[in-house]
Amino acid sequence: MAVILILETSTDVCSVALMKDGQVIDLIESKDGQNHARLVTVFAESLMGRNNIQPIDLVAVAVSKGPGSYTGLRIGVSTAKGICYAGHIPLIGVGTLEAMAGYVMKNKVKYGIPLDKPSLFCPMIDARRMEVYTMLLDEYGKILKPVAAEIIDESFLADELLEKQVVIFGNGSAKCIPVLKSTNTIFVDGIEASAQHMSELVWEAYNNKQFENVAYFEPFYLKDFVATVSKKNMLG
Repeated sequence: MAVILILETSTDVCSVALMKDGQVIDLIESKDGQNHARLVTVFAESLMGRNNIQPIDLVAVAVSKGPGSYTGLRIGVSTAKGICYAGHIPLIGVGTLEAMAGYVMKNKVKYGIPLDKPSLFCPMIDARRMEVYTMLLDEYGKILKPVAAEIIDESFLADELLEKQVVIFGNGSAKCIPVLKSTNTIFVDGIEASAQHMSELVWEAYNNKQFENVAYFEPFYLKDFVATVSKKNMLG
């Protein structure tokens, strides 16, 4: 029996799943905003308790490695590392955008994505203003454009939209709706970062022994953290 705990804290969603032999058997999520520090360990303990799983039963812990919220990623990775250190078990890191894309690719019919011509998949995570964290993959999961921070304007994906339908989803996709007018643009609502979307990539990594170095692993922040300093404090 291979039991893996999966943590996803890269966005406003705090999501924890329990996977057994490659299948998600339980999930707890909160979409109430950045309460990850308070919720993630509570969710993990609750999941394990109601499924009669002890820490010693875990064979690995998986965590979303970003990109995403600086604070959220730090909380998730720190929690995952703590569990791995305590149990002497391996750590698995999964890209947030790759997990979202993989889930949508496997559920084209569910989300009404036309099957009569090739699609490109563009997961998005909201960043500042008109910026998103995104990447572009073909329908086989091949990365055409690596993870990057992009400004959404009329030139975004202009060449790709001339030739193929592009499926856009994630909590940053709403920024594209008033900007991208091509009939080849397909928006899929309701896709958010979730621990359950990570399961296939987690299982693949576990079986291939693709583990992170617990001591040195860091999230993929993509952009440096910018702290806002109060002008009142500066003048005081």
